[in-house]
Amino acid sequence: MKTDRGAALLLMAAAIIGLLVANSPVGPALIDFKFTYFGFEELGLKLTVEHWVSDLVLAVFFLVAGLELKYELRLGILSKPATALIPVVAALGGVIVPSAIYVAFNWGTDYLAGWPIPAATDIAFALGVLAIFGRGLPKEARIFLLSLAIFDDLMAILIIAVFFTSDLQPQFLIVAALVAALHILMERQRRIPINAARVVTFLILWYLIYQSGVHATIAGVLLGIIIPASKTHGLTAKLQPWTNTLVLPLFAFFAVAIALPSFEDELSTVFLGITVGLPLGKAIGIAGAAILLNRFVAKESRLPLNGFEFLAVAFLAGVGFTVSLLISNLAFKDMPDVLADATLGVIAGSLISMALGAIIARLQGSARLEAKKAKRQEKSQS
Repeated sequence: MKTDRGAALLLMAAAIIGLLVANSPVGPALIDFKFTYFGFEELGLKLTVEHWVSDLVLAVFFLVAGLELKYELRLGILSKPATALIPVVAALGGVIVPSAIYVAFNWGTDYLAGWPIPAATDIAFALGVLAIFGRGLPKEARIFLLSLAIFDDLMAILIIAVFFTSDLQPQFLIVAALVAALHILMERQRRIPINAARVVTFLILWYLIYQSGVHATIAGVLLGIIIPASKTHGLTAKLQPWTNTLVLPLFAFFAVAIALPSFEDELSTVFLGITVGLPLGKAIGIAGAAILLNRFVAKESRLPLNGFEFLAVAFLAGVGFTVSLLISNLAFKDMPDVLADATLGVIAGSLISMALGAIIARLQGSARLEAKKAKRQEKSQS
């Protein structure tokens, strides 16, 4: 479960099982369970089962995303402006174009709140598909996908914080900032059990940010960013097997566990906007920006990828899944029929993106391997 392939396969399996169970004879019982409330009412923490998963459990995934972001910003790919320029601009294109496609389909309707849904990229899933089908591609293909997905996640986090915050309670954010500052000081102490302190800080930040009205998963990102960059790799290695085997599959199972709507009527504009926005929007926005920019940057900053390889990565970035499903739940939480269409749109758009990206990656990878084989034969003959 430390491999990209294993994570992607398990995530897909959990989603398929969730969809099948929700539409089986036991489906109504599962859906009732999803919306069962439990918690600590005296602390203001009485949530549904689904919300405990999407608010608390998924915050662990965002903690890992925060750790990866901190490392890349300080020590990795995004630490040098010249190296970061192509993935950053490509990620911007991968947010703007899919969102514009969704808006074009839904202009004049009550569904514009879903505009960020096709803008998200699922890091775990996209990297997993690339690992399965991208054998033979240069290592820079994975680096490009990872870096643009990390920046994409940062933008998704900002979108969630800004556009899906209701009834803001700034006093809780002030206390959360004080807790974060205290934790920064604790990170410098060698006498305290720091991992235990991180768990306590995570829970306190989660509670405070939840009470503030900002989506509680931001707590994971905040903790990941304030942990020293030199310690992020070790923590990521410890946490990622848990996010791969438990957190992401559990979220995918509950998020996709919906009763399929009947398609006797025309497909909704929400479904179409997401289904078209994810593959087409990401392909145009990411590949277009990357190919163009890669021609004009300094030679030492260029990526050794051709147009089709950029296109393969762009399609794989259209696998929205985890974050897209989260934003769907936030945008249409009071509109269950629309939420069902949005969920199906995320699944359909992600599958189309995955299929196209996998095909192009496999073809380009095979071509690279054949070219290397031919060069070796020429050398041996000479």
